[in-house]
Amino acid sequence: MIQEKSKEKFNKKEENLIKKMIEAGIHFGHSKSRKNPRMDPYIYTLKNNVSIIDLMSSMKKLNEALDFIKEVVKKEGSILFVGTEPQAKKVTKETAEECAMPYVVERWLGGTLTNFQITHKRVEHLLELENKKKVGELKKYTKREQMLFDEEIEKLNKKFGGIKKLDKLPDAVFVLSARGDLAAVKEAKRKKISVIGLVDTDSDPTLIDYFIPSNDDAISALKFMLGQVKDVITKAKSQKPKVKL
Repeated sequence: MIQEKSKEKFNKKEENLIKKMIEAGIHFGHSKSRKNPRMDPYIYTLKNNVSIIDLMSSMKKLNEALDFIKEVVKKEGSILFVGTEPQAKKVTKETAEECAMPYVVERWLGGTLTNFQITHKRVEHLLELENKKKVGELKKYTKREQMLFDEEIEKLNKKFGGIKKLDKLPDAVFVLSARGDLAAVKEAKRKKISVIGLVDTDSDPTLIDYFIPSNDDAISALKFMLGQVKDVITKAKSQKPKVKL
């Protein structure tokens, strides 16, 4: 049954979106005992001791986040996708690659943003090794040394593969879990980078600039939200800026 507060009505577009959110399980939060008090305004009710997220709030906050993302992309800005929780890794990587955006899906490395110069040097080292291997420059080394180079390339790719094309700090960071990706959120805030993210009922929404009340555990919920983001990015990239005469 669609959530509906007594004085609020849905138009057809909103009703369809709410239905899709329900199908994706966006409304399922955590148990009452895990609830963060700052999420109270975004909780619709309690069912079987589980917090049920108010989907009207989710829809409103999602639209605000998408409007911001659209503006970042139209200005040719970059958005760093961060999804380090097990259930988020695959869909985060796939979406980021489809949007041609940087991503981090392995453990967040301290200093990725706050010490970006060092991070970028490691990325440059990785690119240099990959290029040397590509042109055959590593073949002059022994088989064991070549194997060690291959292992180093593999390790560096695991850590930095998603940000190889990020040559400056991102214009925004999108986290799939305000709680699970808290380290990334804190670094982005320190660097004054806007943060967009999913906030479940056990998290603090005040840490996120553009937060979206949402289940952050179910793969269906993550796919739905990332699908919305992907659509906006794709459309924004296809809209060429008007040339002033």
